Amino acid sequence: MPTDTDHAIGPPTDVIRQAPKVLLHDHLDGGLRPATVVDIAARGGHELPVTDPDGLGRWFRESADSGSLERYLQTFEHTVAVMQDADAIRRVALECVEDLAADGVVYAEIRYAPEQHLTGGLTLQQVVEAVGRGFAEGEDAARRAGTPIVARQLLTAMRHAARSMEIAELAVANRDQGVVGFDIAGAEAGYPPTRHLDAFEYLQRENAHFTIHAGEAFGTPSIWQALQWCGADRLGHGVRIIDDVDAEGDEVRLGRLAAYVRDKRVPLEMCPSSNVQTGAAGSIAEHPIGLLTELRFRVTVNTDNRLMSGTSMTREMSLLAEAFGYGLDDLRWFTINAMKSAFWPFDRRLALIDDVIKPGYAVLGA
Repeated sequence: MPTDTDHAIGPPTDVIRQAPKVLLHDHLDGGLRPATVVDIAARGGHELPVTDPDGLGRWFRESADSGSLERYLQTFEHTVAVMQDADAIRRVALECVEDLAADGVVYAEIRYAPEQHLTGGLTLQQVVEAVGRGFAEGEDAARRAGTPIVARQLLTAMRHAARSMEIAELAVANRDQGVVGFDIAGAEAGYPPTRHLDAFEYLQRENAHFTIHAGEAFGTPSIWQALQWCGADRLGHGVRIIDDVDAEGDEVRLGRLAAYVRDKRVPLEMCPSSNVQTGAAGSIAEHPIGLLTELRFRVTVNTDNRLMSGTSMTREMSLLAEAFGYGLDDLRWFTINAMKSAFWPFDRRLALIDDVIKPGYAVLGA
């Protein structure tokens, strides 16, 4: 493991930025441009803690780094507050796609909770349509800029609320309009995924895809319920699966659950910087992603909340490359893992791997 005087060296940041990337875990309300927050807030009369974009960006990052859950959650109060009308939502969605495409992301699944965007009078369906318009405009802009991207929606239900069936039905109703799956998010402790079992059973009957936030702030029981009771296709974060891995010296033993997750190739949507902020990992160098990658779990790299973490896919991969000495071959492995795990038709996933991802890394020397 690298020390302060013996850093592992990875590919240069500009090379990583050029590499094709796939993003499965990114929250729309966690990735706004600070200038956009300031602009929409000023027009709508929403009071912000800081009113210049640079200062506001620092405030978001410092609040997320503070170690205070109250301050961390407060950041989302401001981003959600400026996403309460159709044009604001469309703008945020468009800029999200533009920013990801400029960072080399070629496929992204962006999640958000429609139920959190209704105070301005929108219906759930109108929220989904506004995001869809923004994504389509963002894809067009990226194509014209020479950085094509595919952007799809994941609809999230809040696990402390009681609208999961309604949101699941909304996801199914819009699956031919760019919605590729469903998710639940929010505090894990006290709100197990089994509270929403009816929604998950409905989604399975409808042959729909879903991921579940599990194993971030809570331990292996959350992961076990998400998989064995609810039938999740992927795990949002899944960091605490490391609790079922016994690593002493050169010997590593997997518990029953960890072995199942690896054997079944359950995708882990890991978000290194965010996991450090929330205390799920002590530092990037100590993040379980290192051992789980070595053990060949199906690990994917993600951003979670780009604004709060001051991050991007390029930064996340650069941090991992520096901490663990990953080269382009390793980053390509993460990327293909993610594309294999996407909630997109198999033939399109395969085409993107063969026609975009592999050639893109080959040009860079991987």
